[in-house]
Amino acid sequence: MNGNFISELLQTITERGRDLLAKAWGQEDPTPAGLLRLTDDLLKRRGEATGVAMAEAILTRYEELPDEGRREVLLHMASDYGPDREKLDRAIDAYRNAPDETAALRLHEAAEPRRQELIRRLNQAPGGTAALVHMREDLFRHESENPDLAALDADFRHLFSSWFNRGFLVLRRIDWTTPANILEKIIRYEAVHAIQNWDDLRGRLEPQDRRCFAFFHPRLVDEPLIFVEVALTAEIPGAIAPLLSSARNALPASAATTAVFYSISNCQKGLRGISFGNFLIKQVVEELRRELPKLTTFVTLSPVPDFARWLAADLSAEKGLIPADLRLALEGATSEAGPTAPVHSRNALLAAAAIYYLQAKIANGQPRDSVARFHLGNGARLERINWHGDLSPKGLQQGHGLMVNYLYSLDDIEANHEAFADRGEVIVSTEVRQLLKRKYTPRPNDRPEPAPLAK
Repeated sequence: MNGNFISELLQTITERGRDLLAKAWGQEDPTPAGLLRLTDDLLKRRGEATGVAMAEAILTRYEELPDEGRREVLLHMASDYGPDREKLDRAIDAYRNAPDETAALRLHEAAEPRRQELIRRLNQAPGGTAALVHMREDLFRHESENPDLAALDADFRHLFSSWFNRGFLVLRRIDWTTPANILEKIIRYEAVHAIQNWDDLRGRLEPQDRRCFAFFHPRLVDEPLIFVEVALTAEIPGAIAPLLSSARNALPASAATTAVFYSISNCQKGLRGISFGNFLIKQVVEELRRELPKLTTFVTLSPVPDFARWLAADLSAEKGLIPADLRLALEGATSEAGPTAPVHSRNALLAAAAIYYLQAKIANGQPRDSVARFHLGNGARLERINWHGDLSPKGLQQGHGLMVNYLYSLDDIEANHEAFADRGEVIVSTEVRQLLKRKYTPRPNDRPEPAPLAK
């Protein structure tokens, strides 16, 4: 007990001293130039206690700067904290003269930008990790107008990939007993199907056929990194409205055979490009199988966020992927995608969607659709394209009401992943592939005129 008391007393004295140092530095020149002088001093310091206090002062002062001041600091970090050029030149010459492992290590150390060491030292401050994540959010806002910030972003991405490694992440189930401050963030961060209010949230968490899981990091207290919402069902669903309906009857969890991942939301904008979703889905599958052994099917109900934009661009192009006869059938079909849409609109849009998923590519040859790239890269199969999957204003505007099921077949995940990663092969069901061959019904006024009667 006496040992614990002395330890806590020393820790308190250390923290008080550090806070006093931080406040003293924080009262100095509050301009971006003053802050950058402090960062120079931080890189020169070797003492841990003063270094932590100085890092805390830098981050506090940065938060107090206006947006333009933050931009100036970020630009200086990008341009003035690269590698030591003279040291790097010497290391390059040494490696050329004697290309052994020791020389390679010294070259690697010399090539590291000083920005990375600065970011590491800032991370030692209390709340430093969260502050750096927010700093990268600032960087994103200015990156398009300031290409030089790309180097700084590369350093953030390199370090965050290590700091937010799967080994450091904690999976937690989110339910109605979860603390309110976390539940409020789930409402705020939901990015796929907006949560309207607390009653709506309760309907997604409390019933026995609902689950929600999130990844957390020890340095970001009560801040979810990413979360997935799951519906337990008896079959693969084709539409989101019945899943979210407040009037639906909850299915006993023991009767469920299918787990539906219907919403995956990244929570921290500053961690963009750091992948968590593939680990999250796979671990949630393991958790659900342990809890409910009768679950045999794991599938998504996913949006098609870029389909409408792509289709409009392809139809306006002189030579697009949509063939001429389908172009004719699609005239007016996109405006008829609502609940009363005729059959010819359904068939034409499904045919266009199949082209979108199987033929539309980005520069590296992967599918145009970002959601498809994510799930196919994780080893899923494109199982079904659903007409009238999402008739909300957002669903109609972005995807003409379509939604997609990606099937995670546990026996095929690794083979599917390798086929996509190694050969760029899109694994799809026979049903989806047949959409390319299916004869769509033309619009009534597109039918050919009957041949004249023979005289």
